[in-house]
Amino acid sequence: MDKVTCIAYLLYKSSTNQDIKEKAILLLNGDVSIRDLKRNTSIQAHVIIAESLLKKNQIDKDQVQLFAEQFMYLEV
Repeated sequence: MDKVTCIAYLLYKSSTNQDIKEKAILLLNGDVSIRDLKRNTSIQAHVIIAESLLKKNQIDKDQVQLFAEQFMYLEV
């Protein structure tokens, strides 16, 4: 899994806040970048935590794949 997908998954799972979940899905689909999210003070801390968890490799790749399959929009 790539970095962006993993961070989107970690963001989605990190909070019950619907706004953060929506931003995670936007990130997964390429509608917003990690840099854009870091500029937003309401989600900035969540992004930094997700990045640190990813660096520590504390992530289940199977769960990330299921998340991507569930929320990624496909353009045909």
